Amino acid sequence: MSKTRPEQGVTSLHDLSAVDLIAGYRTRQFSPSEVLEDVLTHVARWEPHIKALYAFDADGARQAAKASTDRWTSGESSGPLDGVPVTIKENIATKGVPMPLGAASVKLVPASADAPPAARLREAGAIIFSKTTMPDYGMLSSGLSSFHALTRNPWDVSKNPGGSSAGAGAAGAAGYGPLHLGTDIGGSVRLPAGWCGLVGLKPSLGRVPIDPPYVGRVAGPITRTVDDNALMMSVLSKPDRRDGMSLPPDNINWKGLEKSPRKLRIGLMLNAGVGQDAEKPVHEVAVKAAKAFESAGAVVTEVKGILTREMLDGLDNFWRARMWDDFEKLDPEQRGKALPYIRQWAERGAKLSGVEVIRGFNQTMAIRAAAAKLFCEMDYVISPTSPVVNFAADLAAPINDPDKPFEHICFTVPWNMSENPAISINGGYDAKGFPIGVQIVGRRFDDIGVLGVAKAFEGLRGAQRSWPSVPAR
Repeated sequence: MSKTRPEQGVTSLHDLSAVDLIAGYRTRQFSPSEVLEDVLTHVARWEPHIKALYAFDADGARQAAKASTDRWTSGESSGPLDGVPVTIKENIATKGVPMPLGAASVKLVPASADAPPAARLREAGAIIFSKTTMPDYGMLSSGLSSFHALTRNPWDVSKNPGGSSAGAGAAGAAGYGPLHLGTDIGGSVRLPAGWCGLVGLKPSLGRVPIDPPYVGRVAGPITRTVDDNALMMSVLSKPDRRDGMSLPPDNINWKGLEKSPRKLRIGLMLNAGVGQDAEKPVHEVAVKAAKAFESAGAVVTEVKGILTREMLDGLDNFWRARMWDDFEKLDPEQRGKALPYIRQWAERGAKLSGVEVIRGFNQTMAIRAAAAKLFCEMDYVISPTSPVVNFAADLAAPINDPDKPFEHICFTVPWNMSENPAISINGGYDAKGFPIGVQIVGRRFDDIGVLGVAKAFEGLRGAQRSWPSVPAR
């Protein structure tokens, strides 16, 4: 096995894409053990500043990396991700590891088995070296948690990485290896991807089997490149009978990302219909993205947002009641350990009538109908991922008001309820160099098309800034 390491000025091992790592293993330029050690060294430099990890397992990862190195040496790699370092959001079960769900109010019980996404990654040879942090119960777009230390954004550690896949976003931007797995029920993959300059895919509901399944809930990859996102999807999308909402297995060519924008009908959504207005830099980046597609031959038309106040408030009521159902089962002492923001938000769910909760749930059907109507006319829709450029690290949300919890997710949450695939990809930067995400949405089940349009945008968006450096102190 060659001991060659990247020379000065060449991309470090921890910054290499998964695609490049596999190519390097195949040609014996470096080994999985060498890559893992470089990742672990890099993590040690960054982690005191951003606190992205939970259940970090360096020893277990080293054993897995050695086994992978031995397989590559003997020419018997075990799968498409053999030897690639991966992190997994802590609410995706991995055998033997407790899932606190980001909340100090949750009792710690070791998981009995890998959840489907974790099982698929492990079967493919990926090296799971750590879980990543999340906020309480995954119900915040923030790195704030009553269980984990405050997770910060590597681009500016005074800012929030977003959530609820907070640690996954921070880890991806900091260079904790190429592949990170999150979950998304209202924007929890795309929002941290947008605020961290990454590629984050919310697949069509059921494309990635998950346990437990729930309305709008998906697992999705967070990576630095579209190619890595597609590679991860080729593994995650394999079937698992534990998910009764999963789609039938489909022979998708996840490498088939060549897609010309020419003659595509693309809708430009600059206003979600409700919620926070897009800040000026966000608006400008989305418009610039639309013009790039237009210059490549797409037919771009401005479209109205599909979300209404009734829809958003209905989701709020439904989710409050759902959260209160969990809280009501806790004794007062345990309940008091959760974030005050989450507690205050959930407590109003106790006062809702059954009719109000059902009326809220029914808004998911109204959103589905509105999305279907929009995609009768459009092939794809582009929009901001988030209306705000960033917000402070120690806040629960941009507005930080539990009575107005979802004003910032209005570009992302409709596509969870309508089950459409949607991806966030970096579109540009504000005046201070902070990344700003652009969202690309496709028709239901067109996951490969969304990835293809995102891949085309990688070639249209212009030069990207260097990834963040470890803070001096």
